[in-house]
Amino acid sequence: MKMKMKMKMKTYQILFFLFLAIFLLGRYPCYASIEKEKTLAMIKPDGLLGNYTDKIKKVILESGFSILREMKVQLDEANVTLLYAEHSSRSFFHSLIKYMTSGPVFLMVLEKENAISDWRAMIGPTDARKAKITHPKSIRAMCGLDSERNCVHGSDSPQSAVREISFFFGEMPLTGQFLFPVSIHMPEETGMEYDNDT
Repeated sequence: MKMKMKMKMKTYQILFFLFLAIFLLGRYPCYASIEKEKTLAMIKPDGLLGNYTDKIKKVILESGFSILREMKVQLDEANVTLLYAEHSSRSFFHSLIKYMTSGPVFLMVLEKENAISDWRAMIGPTDARKAKITHPKSIRAMCGLDSERNCVHGSDSPQSAVREISFFFGEMPLTGQFLFPVSIHMPEETGMEYDNDT
């Protein structure tokens, strides 16, 4: 009799936990299945010299990004030539090399859902003069001067993000979890609105 009672209790316990698990999974969907994307964000020499780094990082965190890795580096001509190889035949290429080697840059690996397009929307149009008119709340409107000295860079595609992140930080998957974040996401609302025309 005691054996039957014990088995009945075990069965009720198993059913209770099974019911509880089904209830909780239905009520609280598993957010771990949402793929987060990574992108490279760079604060260019004029952004560092203008002391915009802290303001830009605050906007990044307030907009729901996590900063997984960051570092300050001085680029040389070889680095810039490799990084901007797709522009090597353009008339502004030598000016770009001179500008990008004029001081240190601050590099960050950002992560969130739709990180690439969201970061591109936040930074605004390439020409900071246009950004000041059409996207006055964008980062380039805040700290950029023109189409060359536009304060920040962002990967324009998943392929570019992988290439640029690997260039500076080594191999790092574009999606998924990174084990050692340097900053924690701050969930406050910023009230910032951006159009994505870049």
